[in-house]
Amino acid sequence: MNGTKYANAVGAVRAMEISLLGRNDMDQLIAAKTSAELSSLLAGKNRSGISQNTMDEVWEMLMSYAPDCSELKILLYKNDFHDLKAVLKAKISGRDPAHYIITPANVDADTINRAFTSKDYSILPKHLRSTAEEAYELATRTLDGQLSDSLIDAAALSELQKGAEVTGSDFMIRYAQLTAACADIKTAYRCSITMRSRQFMETAVCGTKGLDKNEMIKAALSGTDSLLSYLETTPYSEAAVRLRESPAKFEKWCDDVIMELAESARTKAFGAEPLAAYYIAKEAELKNLRILKVCKECGSDRETITERMRKLYV
Repeated sequence: MNGTKYANAVGAVRAMEISLLGRNDMDQLIAAKTSAELSSLLAGKNRSGISQNTMDEVWEMLMSYAPDCSELKILLYKNDFHDLKAVLKAKISGRDPAHYIITPANVDADTINRAFTSKDYSILPKHLRSTAEEAYELATRTLDGQLSDSLIDAAALSELQKGAEVTGSDFMIRYAQLTAACADIKTAYRCSITMRSRQFMETAVCGTKGLDKNEMIKAALSGTDSLLSYLETTPYSEAAVRLRESPAKFEKWCDDVIMELAESARTKAFGAEPLAAYYIAKEAELKNLRILKVCKECGSDRETITERMRKLYV
């Protein structure tokens, strides 16, 4: 992982990093008074020429420099499993999933659809096969879309952690653990509010290092206060602090801890970590721009928008 075979790719990414939006850039965008002014400023700040609407060109750029960097593929697992849900729902309802597909991904929607139609799940990437088969059986047997969604979401987190372990990279392993922890906490918190059953939570919660699945479910079953009290005894005690403030503050915290991890790769000269960090940074930038646009459309004031902005890479 830390060999020199990605040296050229890392060099290219370092050059691209200067095009990322910084704090001064975001302050100017936040200060824009109209949508037209915001669009004009964004166009002027698009120094890389990469689309500010999707991650496809970012992925294509990384693959052009490091086509054999298999470690990066786990970054797309969340899109793979999202698309699995989208195609499954479309299959059952007779709708076209095209509007719900997220790219980039390791597998295209047509392949997922063929797997469901033929029941030949071997045509899917290994990390999707068993989940696709199980989710289809569950959805068609119970007609409970939320339950099948929860199964797929938990499987995505499990496969992400397995994939990260295979890479042997401490960075990727920690990324997977943080992603799983944030998702599990959010799921448990929602279940505690909506008073979901233990059976549902057993399916929906994945589990990860630092969070005991059984203990967290037990706490969530006793209510929100019990869940937050449990979280305060774990390495994710800060999550409890943020949730006591608001779910929105927790969501921001989740994004920020991932960005803090990405920042740790900036000192690396070789390996896949700087490439993964750049992808994560672009994802965060895109999310910030979406939040900004929505806030502008809703007429939010500058202070509110600033509070909602996620941590930046540069």
